[in-house]
Amino acid sequence: MLKTIFFGTPETAVAFLRRLAARSEVLAVVSQPDRPAGRGLGVQPTPVKAAALELGLKTFQPARPSEVAEGLKALAPDLAVVVAYGRLLRRDVLDAPKLGTLNAHFSLLPAYRGAAPVQWSLVRGERRTGVTLFWLDEGMDTGPIQSVIETDIKDDEDAPSLLARLTELGVDLLDRTLADLEAGRIVRRPQEGTASLAPLIKREDALIDLSKPASEIHALVRGFRLWPRAALEKGGPRVLVLKTALPDLGDPPGTGRPGRVLSVERGRGILVECGSRSRLWVLAVQPEGKKTLNAADFANGLRVAEGDFLPFVKDL
Repeated sequence: MLKTIFFGTPETAVAFLRRLAARSEVLAVVSQPDRPAGRGLGVQPTPVKAAALELGLKTFQPARPSEVAEGLKALAPDLAVVVAYGRLLRRDVLDAPKLGTLNAHFSLLPAYRGAAPVQWSLVRGERRTGVTLFWLDEGMDTGPIQSVIETDIKDDEDAPSLLARLTELGVDLLDRTLADLEAGRIVRRPQEGTASLAPLIKREDALIDLSKPASEIHALVRGFRLWPRAALEKGGPRVLVLKTALPDLGDPPGTGRPGRVLSVERGRGILVECGSRSRLWVLAVQPEGKKTLNAADFANGLRVAEGDFLPFVKDL
């Protein structure tokens, strides 16, 4: 049985830790320091730390991973596994395990290297993605690949649902990969193809511009459903757009005036015109700091009707 160390922080990483604990001897778990969370802003353990304590595993939470490098090396691990740890690991940490350090990345590397691969793959309209287990080096997701699993992106998937499905696929991939490593089947295949980046998301990345085609706005809404969430604004509080849909063939045609309301349908939403005479149904919205509303109810509350322009659209 392999002797392993696990690096991870958010809820996404917990399923990987549980599978690793079932398939190996986990010598230690490393997570980011606890931080204030919740309404009372009390200090809460990270999800990975909470799971590690439940499993009875030794846990470290250094401000910098190098602080525990010597301690990890003294444990003489065979392998380290990293899932959404949130910090780069330097050479002194990477050298601790005998075989190396495997990282689970939610894209088909070298596509979407960086912090937010699931979100950016949706925003940029990708039709296919996957999970890559690769050997960490000191670059940003540049190391050689051990194993990969691919999947199509479903038309109705947003960032939370796609991340959940990739997590399931990734956990199963880790299980099979551990079996390969135990059998001595170690692969270090260099990454091939054109690299792309998935940088940290900024709030301004999620601003909706209705002069863009509806398909691009729909992709933006799906991709940023976790955070910061797509938003329309004009000189006041944001209106978060939580759910959209592309139109049916029988829906009213466009007029060439982005932002114009083509229909307000009770129980459904607002059909709004976008760039290139495209159209988009806005189904659910949330005025910032308030509850989620059906978009048609929101429009009726503002007395917005067919032929009007949304009062919170970006100036064109």
